[in-house]
Amino acid sequence: MDLSDAKRLKQLEDENAKLKRLLADTMLDNVVLKDLLGKP
Repeated sequence: MDLSDAKRLKQLEDENAKLKRLLADTMLDNVVLKDLLGKP
């Protein structure tokens, strides 16, 4: 693996972590909204 591959891998790992955080936040929002609406 050369330097450009390593940089690209790091970018993809960072993007993946960001997307995972966004998904977790969205799922939490969904749970909160369902709770507010009284739906199981």
